[in-house]
Amino acid sequence: APVNMALACDSVRYYSLMPYYGINVWSILKHDTLVMTVDAAKKVQARLLHHLSRRDPAGLRNPDWDEPQATHFTGHYQPDRTQSINCHTQSINCHTQSINCQLKVSIVIIKSLIFTKFKATLSMPDDSKSDEKPSGSDKETAKDSVFKRPSVIPKHRQDLLKWNGWGYQDSQFAVTNQRTLTFTGQRYQLSGSEMPALVEWMEKALGASIDQRSPAKFTRPENIPPPVQVNADFMSAIRQLGLSHSDAGPDRLFRGHGHTLEEMFTLREGMFPRLPDLVVWPTSHREVVELVNLANRCGVVLIPFGGGTSVTGALLCPPGERRMIVSLDTSQMNRILWLDERNLIGRFEAGIIGQDLEARLAELGYCIGHEPDSLEFSSLGGWVATRASGMKKNVYGNIEDLLVHVTFVTPTGVIEKSCAAPRVSVGPDVHHLIMGSEGSLGVVTEVTLKIRPLPQTRRYGSLVFADFASGVRCLRELALRRCAPASVRLMDNEQFQFGHALRPAASGWTTAFVDAVKRFYVTRVRGFKPDELAVATLLYEGTPEEVAQQEALVNSIAANHGGISGGEENGRRGYMLTFVIAYLRDLGLDYYCVGESFETSVPWDRVLDLCRNEECRSRGVTQPVLSTCRVTQTYDAGACVYFYFAYNYRGLPDPVHLYEEVENAARDEILANGGSLSHHHGVGKIRQRWYSRSVSEPAVAAVRAVKSRLDPNNVFACANLFEPAGGPDGQTEQKAKL
Repeated sequence: APVNMALACDSVRYYSLMPYYGINVWSILKHDTLVMTVDAAKKVQARLLHHLSRRDPAGLRNPDWDEPQATHFTGHYQPDRTQSINCHTQSINCHTQSINCQLKVSIVIIKSLIFTKFKATLSMPDDSKSDEKPSGSDKETAKDSVFKRPSVIPKHRQDLLKWNGWGYQDSQFAVTNQRTLTFTGQRYQLSGSEMPALVEWMEKALGASIDQRSPAKFTRPENIPPPVQVNADFMSAIRQLGLSHSDAGPDRLFRGHGHTLEEMFTLREGMFPRLPDLVVWPTSHREVVELVNLANRCGVVLIPFGGGTSVTGALLCPPGERRMIVSLDTSQMNRILWLDERNLIGRFEAGIIGQDLEARLAELGYCIGHEPDSLEFSSLGGWVATRASGMKKNVYGNIEDLLVHVTFVTPTGVIEKSCAAPRVSVGPDVHHLIMGSEGSLGVVTEVTLKIRPLPQTRRYGSLVFADFASGVRCLRELALRRCAPASVRLMDNEQFQFGHALRPAASGWTTAFVDAVKRFYVTRVRGFKPDELAVATLLYEGTPEEVAQQEALVNSIAANHGGISGGEENGRRGYMLTFVIAYLRDLGLDYYCVGESFETSVPWDRVLDLCRNEECRSRGVTQPVLSTCRVTQTYDAGACVYFYFAYNYRGLPDPVHLYEEVENAARDEILANGGSLSHHHGVGKIRQRWYSRSVSEPAVAAVRAVKSRLDPNNVFACANLFEPAGGPDGQTEQKAKL
């Protein structure tokens, strides 16, 4: 019997709606025909009629969707030729047989699933442009504005962020006239505060002096080298496609590097041997597909760019690459596409920055809970591509725990699963092929993540231990008993002393008195030695009852290991300092000090041994050396450990090379002790030499084979994970020999 139905088959991008209606999107797209049993057809009909009767099916909210209205296209739907499509409304006849019901579909689309950009080119009835809303629309309008709100980071990032350092232009450590240090700006808890103890700490810990400044030799933006290669066919095509692009020096420079010590030092002292020749800003998955196909046809290299916070050299252009290099900047793909509030998942474009994602969701009462140290500037796509981890992983999980579905564009097609089920058993998980690919196989365009209601209570805390070993034993028990707070981070004594130096001046005699009493209790009553004690910062999230119960249990376990509470304020400061510490490297470089960190994950029985590693003293450093560590994440079988090295390089000809020697020696020791090559930063270029040792030669061969199949022309020639076919200088032919 005839059935009036509207089938949502805009493109494979809306795969996520298909399972909800019991529809196989592949059969529609490949054959324009849908085959199902009579019973299934009735169920689909009922669901679609239910959809048409509701404004908000399945909790899906997209600001670019109109009221449902069936529209039939007389030709196949081809997004790149939408102007030629004529539209009219009609019903579809559903012819039933004894077993199968075949719905012949030219292509039928619900207008509510057509993207705004397509609306502009389709012939629509005048009422499709109406802004009229039903009652209660104020709330929906507010949500629409949240979904589409522009990023706090501008398209031309150098307008707000430092192009030659970390973070915001208005935020930095600066020396005052009173020879103390202050943190400028108004963005952080520390902003506007003076830190009278920090100068003394720099002199004692690093032998630095604010009277001995190391002037930078920054390249003026107008002197940035011009593009090396320009592919005329590619340039003509992107102009025809209307893709936003720039070959301006500052735009290219900002996307030609990350934030390793070597990259920051290079910006101060010289220039990179190769920069991207062009920056392109796609605004949707469709435009990324067009861009990747175009680059594949024209022999152009694409290097994906998200937030630019890489600390593995992943964004550096291979210096020997002979083709045009284009930075594919995803930052303009920053929308919330939809939220499914019944299943607590959301669909997001991959270029959305962490702080935008959490701030927008918070307005709607939700969160992701993924908070890497780079939350302010890193992108969702970057988290996926590097297998990122966040500070609150104990509650919310790492990125692999949060990810439900991902859309990934390669030169040979789009990779994505056909459903968004919570778990499947269908061979090797393709998501784990995409996570950790680091821009070498393709580019992430859209991601479906788990969302959670905002926690009712957020409480900070801290614990003080007599020594680092006692703190490690406490964290081990918290992990064993599965009761760790959302975040728990243990600092050794050197890092505690450093954190103490960052304390703002006491605001009054009351604060100074309370601090003195605390010191007296810790050092005299409890007998902790100031030069040995260690401190853990804590963050609890949940209901008030859950937080109170967990806090009591954690404090009880800490007491069993000799720990005492250090108070909520110290926990809050310690957690917030995470976002400020990265600014310190710029300060150090101004006064002949270099500093860098790296991380690993190791078994519990190796944590203490690795944290005692000291390499700098035997490598020609005559000034005091800062060598410190902290445990940042805990697991059943081990922990993530961060190592920090800093030293004064006055008199040293090549301080960056010295640091690389230190990290290389430490990395060899870590791998020899069963540790990982990286816990969450990734491999990039700077750790390529250990990749095969870390995963085995057959595994590397398998990854190379995947690269060869997905990217036979080596379009994504970023040279991360392993050396390109042409060798370490990045010499590559158009066809990858993998």
